[in-house]
Amino acid sequence: MSDVLGRNRLDDEESPYLRQHADNPVNWQPWDEAALEAAREGDKPIFLSVGYSACHWCHVMAEESFEDDEVASVLNEEFVPIKVDREERPDLDRIYQTICQLVTGGGGWPLSVFLTPEGKPFYVGTYFPKEQRPDRGNVPGFMDLLRSFVESWEADREEIENRADQWTNALTDNLEATPEESGDAPGEEILGTVAAAAVRGADREYGGFGSGGPKFPQARRVESLLRTYVRTGDENAIDVATETLDAMAAGGMYDHVGGGFHRYVTDRTWTVPHFEKMLYDNAELPRVYVAAHRLTGSDDYAEVARETFDFVARELRHPDGGFYSTLDARSGGEEGTFYVWTPEQVREVLDDETTANLFCDRYGVTESGNFEDGTTVLTISATADELAESYGLSEEEMDERLGEAGEALFEAREERVRPARDEKVLAGWNGLMISSLAQGGLVLGDEYVELAEDALAFVRERLWDREERRLARRYKDGDVKGDGYLEDYAFLARGAFDLYQATGDAEYLAFALDLTRTLVDQFYDEEAGTLYMTPAEGESLVTRPQELQDQSTPSSVGVAASLLLDLDAFVPEADFSSVAGAVIDTHGDRIRGRPLEHVSLALAAEKRALGGTELVVAAEGLPESWRETLAERYVPDAVLSVRPPTDDELGPWLDTLGLSDAPPVWKGREARDGEPTIYACEGRTCSAPAHSVEEALSWLEGGAGDADVSLDDVDDIDL
Repeated sequence: MSDVLGRNRLDDEESPYLRQHADNPVNWQPWDEAALEAAREGDKPIFLSVGYSACHWCHVMAEESFEDDEVASVLNEEFVPIKVDREERPDLDRIYQTICQLVTGGGGWPLSVFLTPEGKPFYVGTYFPKEQRPDRGNVPGFMDLLRSFVESWEADREEIENRADQWTNALTDNLEATPEESGDAPGEEILGTVAAAAVRGADREYGGFGSGGPKFPQARRVESLLRTYVRTGDENAIDVATETLDAMAAGGMYDHVGGGFHRYVTDRTWTVPHFEKMLYDNAELPRVYVAAHRLTGSDDYAEVARETFDFVARELRHPDGGFYSTLDARSGGEEGTFYVWTPEQVREVLDDETTANLFCDRYGVTESGNFEDGTTVLTISATADELAESYGLSEEEMDERLGEAGEALFEAREERVRPARDEKVLAGWNGLMISSLAQGGLVLGDEYVELAEDALAFVRERLWDREERRLARRYKDGDVKGDGYLEDYAFLARGAFDLYQATGDAEYLAFALDLTRTLVDQFYDEEAGTLYMTPAEGESLVTRPQELQDQSTPSSVGVAASLLLDLDAFVPEADFSSVAGAVIDTHGDRIRGRPLEHVSLALAAEKRALGGTELVVAAEGLPESWRETLAERYVPDAVLSVRPPTDDELGPWLDTLGLSDAPPVWKGREARDGEPTIYACEGRTCSAPAHSVEEALSWLEGGAGDADVSLDDVDDIDL
């Protein structure tokens, strides 16, 4: 038998989560061929533990069980214990998380799975205490489970194998298989279907979705409501969207001292969060707040987005530009201690009694508290009007006092023990952040576009193999690991494309096209009519998963389908739209049947049905006055494409893109009369060329229908 099982091998890994367990007495193995071969050779069951560095209950289970010599003795002798960072291996997490949801009705981390040597699951759960406890209901003790499977592995092997086969078949049916025949593709009505379902499930008293806790941010769901309001004027849609955005920004999920969002809240009222901060939440949420600002004009939404971007730049940015993955929920061994306050702590920082009282009243800091040991998670507990009247202050003076108090408390908080930071740089999550910064920068300022550019340069230099046209998953301290998954290609390509839209730099468009060509080549299965999560040449697992549902991150299939539709007009010979269409057709019944689980795919289906929206600007760059106008208008999903003023100047751009001729999106759309010119198109219909961005937007909003022309006739129109 291989001797790899004789020691804990996690000290050879760069993942912070795996290294957290490198000193456990459990002889943890990484998921690699050596460990899997040892399981097959020794005919031992595998105990698979999946988690991530910021996971609170992962820490708890480690302290109770994985640091325990008794547990370690059984695991080391009778099992092959494998530890996986779900952020490095989302494919494994998706497979085994799915069986947990199918069997138990729930999921989460730590994910605890017992597998056959072939990787087939036969028992699954999440957190298990070492010994069964009354406060954990019917959850068995981990030691009881281990002893039970040691015995049954010998005595009831056939039953275990049968269950493993049944569960694996269920995984294949749920994750890999596609319908033998495509359903009817959803049309433009699908957006209304999503919105209606979201409104039905909304908590109209406290905001968000669901009738209890926990509550999670649902960025794409909120986005669908904003889009619905633009398309239809549905007041319920905008009300539910803004109620949710207001609740998240006012509650404990938002960090009122340092900016940025925690992972979720544990209660219905948005008061007590789970304190970890994830890069993907702090990418997706400000993007939606920026959209809401553009739609409603609310400066409060813009401020939330700005503070979140500033938090990311300050606390999650690699010195050379990329973005780290997470901040831990715990500091000093306790969850939330970095973020919570007592009245005494506030008064120690703020010498002025009135200001201290004002801050405590504004953010609900009381002697009894709302969290553990009488501490308080800050929430907005009194309105500005109420406070100004109560304290006899003008709003200006009140705002000044609260601003100074916030700065002082921030500085004081910096002296506390900080949460640990997971310094993995993941291609896909950086793509989400780049996209958000690019979209936000167009509205809030160039500094955010520059952050996006730095991050893209970082990821491109370290994780993209230009010669092989391959993307790696993770960078950590000079170490690169793992083939990119569909989300890495789709999210990063979307980020690069959005950065092109924000800057007009063709290099970013070219990179988006390079990534997307590889995406189709490696992840699209024409026979199955779908995009798989893992590359065709990737590791063979018990099933090849698809990522169709929006979960903690958006569906990579949905993001990819939308991107393929946007890029098709730039490289029609690549036939990206056919790939997107096939995927949407394949999953049409699923999208219509469970719209809230498939919002990203539903939005892609709506885009396909409408034909897409384009704003093409022929100019040396986007005029500043046009940019200011666009920053104040929410045009859902419109592609903003800046190109040189004349076709003669397109040559270097076409060379950059590897094209021999101008693509349809640019063909014939030159500047007229030597002035910046804009063309608005929806589907195959375009406005007349205009020198006013307001005129183009009015046409899109239905104010200039008599100016409609065929896309093929644009070249023949003169102003």
